[in-house]
Amino acid sequence: MSDDIILHQGRDDSIDRRGFLKCMAWTGTGLVFSLSGGLLTSRVFGDTTPSPSGAADFTFVQISDSHIGFNKAANSNVTATFGEAIKRINALPRKPKFIIHTGDLSHLAEAGEFDTVEQMLKETGVDRIFYVPGEHDILSDNGALYHERFGKGTRGSGWYSYDYNGVHFVGLVNVFNKAELALGVLGQDQLDWLQKDLAPISNSTPVVVFAHVPLWEVYPQWGWGTSDGARALAMLRRFGSVSVLNGHIHQVIRKVEGNITFHTARATGFPQPAPGAAPKPGPMVVPAGQLQSVLGITTVNYRETPHDLAVIDSPLA
Repeated sequence: MSDDIILHQGRDDSIDRRGFLKCMAWTGTGLVFSLSGGLLTSRVFGDTTPSPSGAADFTFVQISDSHIGFNKAANSNVTATFGEAIKRINALPRKPKFIIHTGDLSHLAEAGEFDTVEQMLKETGVDRIFYVPGEHDILSDNGALYHERFGKGTRGSGWYSYDYNGVHFVGLVNVFNKAELALGVLGQDQLDWLQKDLAPISNSTPVVVFAHVPLWEVYPQWGWGTSDGARALAMLRRFGSVSVLNGHIHQVIRKVEGNITFHTARATGFPQPAPGAAPKPGPMVVPAGQLQSVLGITTVNYRETPHDLAVIDSPLA
């Protein structure tokens, strides 16, 4: 099977705080998630049980919310913690084929911040890096600089798809026209494109969708969801295996709904509170020595048969 990436240019899901706390991982121990036929099982990261990664056809890494340029009490050196994430990537037993960054590369969308992200990621030696913007990446110029640096060859405000070893990947953008604490928005143009993009794809093809804001309503009171996300998810239900990756909320949460598994990654910049645990979302200060236990990366191992994804959350600690 080809090792080339082909770039294609052309229900109420909210949960209460108690339900959220039951399905999220706050501890410093990551979990391994195995996906088969839309059903997700997990085991503690570091368990001596043989890992499915040993049979993986390829591995890729998700990183998110590096917020380069942030410098407050929640993390006074986000560049250092981003560097720790890169060390974790370089220490993986198998080099990832590519990296997906699910947004908020920068904190203020400044050129120097984007430069830092780009230069530091070169230290991984991974040539293929895919991005979608977070709301912080479009703060100062409605995304012009981000698009110039990271959105070449994409459609609209930065959406696109590509194929890799029999898996169809789709990068969506849901941060434009999003007010603070408001839900993300995909928009009609992007939804029309998505429908056309998915139309020729076989039902048996594994699909991985990634965006910054969750496509389902994790906690709408804080804008942790996408207003028209259900329309995109409806297009994905015919596929036998769908994984949806996102960032934005800076903590691990997973949900399985039929054939669709949702997975939110930790940030490398700073943690945020659990829904309802603070007056509003934002940088959360944790006790000294605990920061790296709530920051981390996500590694995904893929097996062609029977189309399994093993998702491993690794804290920086």
